[in-house]
Amino acid sequence: MELVHSANTPRKAGSPRKVEPEMRSRYKACARAVLVLCLAASSGRAQDTREAYQRAQQFLPGNLRHRMYIADVTPHWIAEKNRFWYRKAGMKGMEFILVDPAQNTFGPAFDHERLAAALTKEAKREVQPTELPFDTFDYTKGGKSISFQVDGTAWTCQIENYECKKAPEPAAGQYEEASPNKEWVAYVKEHDLYLRYAPTGEIVRLTHDGEASWDYATPIPSLRPMIAQGTQDVKQRPAVFWSPDSSKLVTYRMDTRNAGRFTNLQFVPAGQLRPKAFTVVYPLPGEVLPKANPIIFDVQKSKRIDVKAASLEVQFQGGPGFEWFPDSKTIYYEAWERGEKGIELRTVDSETGEQEVAVREKSDRYVDPGQTFFRFLHDSAEVLWSSERDGWNHLYLYDRKTGALKNQVTHGPWVVHQISGIDEKSRRVYFLANGREKDEDPYQTHLYSIGLDGNNLMMLTPANANHTVSLSPDRFCFVDNSSRPDLPGETVLRNAKDGSQIRVLEQTDASELLKTNWTPPQAFHGKAKDGTTDLYGLIWRPSSFDPAKKYPIIEMVYTGPQAFFVPKTFGAAVRGLQSTAELGFIVVMVDGRGTTGRSRAFHEYSYRNLGGAFEDHVVMIQQMAAQYSYMDATRVGIFGTSAGAYGAAHAMLVFPDFYKVGVAISGDHDARLDKAWWNELYQGFPVGPDYAEQSNVTMADRLQGHLLIEHGDIDDNVHVVETMRFADALMKANKDFDMLIVPNMYHGEGGNLYLARRRWDYFVRYLLGVNPPSNFEIHEDREPASGRPR
Repeated sequence: MELVHSANTPRKAGSPRKVEPEMRSRYKACARAVLVLCLAASSGRAQDTREAYQRAQQFLPGNLRHRMYIADVTPHWIAEKNRFWYRKAGMKGMEFILVDPAQNTFGPAFDHERLAAALTKEAKREVQPTELPFDTFDYTKGGKSISFQVDGTAWTCQIENYECKKAPEPAAGQYEEASPNKEWVAYVKEHDLYLRYAPTGEIVRLTHDGEASWDYATPIPSLRPMIAQGTQDVKQRPAVFWSPDSSKLVTYRMDTRNAGRFTNLQFVPAGQLRPKAFTVVYPLPGEVLPKANPIIFDVQKSKRIDVKAASLEVQFQGGPGFEWFPDSKTIYYEAWERGEKGIELRTVDSETGEQEVAVREKSDRYVDPGQTFFRFLHDSAEVLWSSERDGWNHLYLYDRKTGALKNQVTHGPWVVHQISGIDEKSRRVYFLANGREKDEDPYQTHLYSIGLDGNNLMMLTPANANHTVSLSPDRFCFVDNSSRPDLPGETVLRNAKDGSQIRVLEQTDASELLKTNWTPPQAFHGKAKDGTTDLYGLIWRPSSFDPAKKYPIIEMVYTGPQAFFVPKTFGAAVRGLQSTAELGFIVVMVDGRGTTGRSRAFHEYSYRNLGGAFEDHVVMIQQMAAQYSYMDATRVGIFGTSAGAYGAAHAMLVFPDFYKVGVAISGDHDARLDKAWWNELYQGFPVGPDYAEQSNVTMADRLQGHLLIEHGDIDDNVHVVETMRFADALMKANKDFDMLIVPNMYHGEGGNLYLARRRWDYFVRYLLGVNPPSNFEIHEDREPASGRPR
């Protein structure tokens, strides 16, 4: 007989325990119960996660357009009429609205139903009145007809009897440039510049010595048209700038013979199995740059005039631009010093090619192109110029002929953002600025006017909101779009003299959205790492938010110094990051030191220090979590695109104990391999050791968390080599990471829903700590780019 041990009976160590049949049955029942509970919990989590994904996709921009209408009017001013039309894309369709400010009238620009019926008849396709197949049009014949394009074909419709017909072919083709009077057509053939006289077809050859990589009127092509045309020898519109009276043109000869190049491989080209190779001009920091020599051609005199200036350095693709004064005698252009350490605004006598400097701006660091703008006052031969020279971006008035500074127009610890218009008769300038109004987000812009003598400043947009405006050509009125991330806005037509309201044009309708548990993002104000500098950000919460829970945090980052990036309008805030929050995260954005919109000192914090801005982001998130107990600062993720991808990866390398999960999309991980102009401007010129020191490639061995890096094979902005080099460094450091090289993707995800799902999955799996739903397919009801029905 075998002894059965009781709880009180000693048993020899290592001897098997004898289990009674009844007890064995209990064990099995208990195990089954535990298994059922585990499966039920797992099933419940899977169901909860799938429902979160379904909520998230409802907040994608294409799906939101059926649940809200954003008041955001872009007026198209009608020449000499002081009227304007705009396109309204509402929740139930699209319509064109015509406004007459002087008469204070507002209504349909034409009969949409009759126009749709006429197009249906003539175009042999079904056209709906709320889905007209064009986004823009022009009034012609004194407003008696309209002209527009459908799928590349020009149409004209009489709006008295609604007869529509295809318009005659234009004198200039797709890759030609017609003179303003339509008599002359410029084009490039085998690297030389030609003219065709449209009335007779006569050909005039303007140049005879053009050659490959040293050609006339030919911008440096980017990768995108090469991919579209399937060839490296792309067709382009000539870089020809006609005088208003059609008597002259200015162009350039471009020399790219010694410039650096990149080869791109398109791995999955249409129509063939083998990859295609395309080589593009792409100068890297410190390399030889392309050069352009400006040339004027007097068409009437058959005369060539070379502009008397040194060659212009071209820091990326494209080419220099030129503009004419209304008198067709004077040309002007901007000449930038390498590294943007200086700029000259130059004027050129088109008869002689002699040039003068109207304004010169210098800096020991950089003159930021994004903060530099100007307007000519032709009646008084003056120039209104912006500069950060006193520590803030302000306006200065110059004598154009002598180059002498007459006076500073605006002053104070705030930032002029844009010149909206100038009334030369009353000598007042209208401009957008931010940071002047107390008790407001300092990034919010308002419209102001001020005398050119610097007196009588007036604020014309009273609402505590962010304002974007369009001033009428005669400065009688302006269209004012206003909103905040937490304030559904409106579009108001205002009097430019005092800002008084003429009429409300549109109001944002978010009523359907507000019926849900959704709440707008919350503004947050904190301090930078220095403990004194004010910083601003936004916090998004899921619509299922429970303040008693702890939520992991995801930061969406972009630290490029060329702008600030935290949304300031209702539309941008709602259409952006709410979908990510719906997955069960708190999502944040912060504008740290080194970005624009504030003082020059604030902006220049990132100079030769592109990798140094993340300490501000860390302390801001820590301040948020200290104030809001539902934010879990032990679980923080980060993602971004381009410079934001550099930032996302860099943050994980520099602060590996803080940022645990990251996604880096199309990242410029090493400034030494990125385009010259952007990096020489912000990382500095000449190239210094800081380029390597702040590269993600050189610090890849610091990675600790989960990192997904994505890049398109045909990225036309940041070459995929930067991600490949980073991946190589991670592998050499024996680091685990995830990587997606995406066929036929340009710069950024470009709305790729598969990649959006992979990004969601990555954060859900590694930051939220649950399995994402298997093969969830995101759906988004996007509006076609042209507004045409699908």
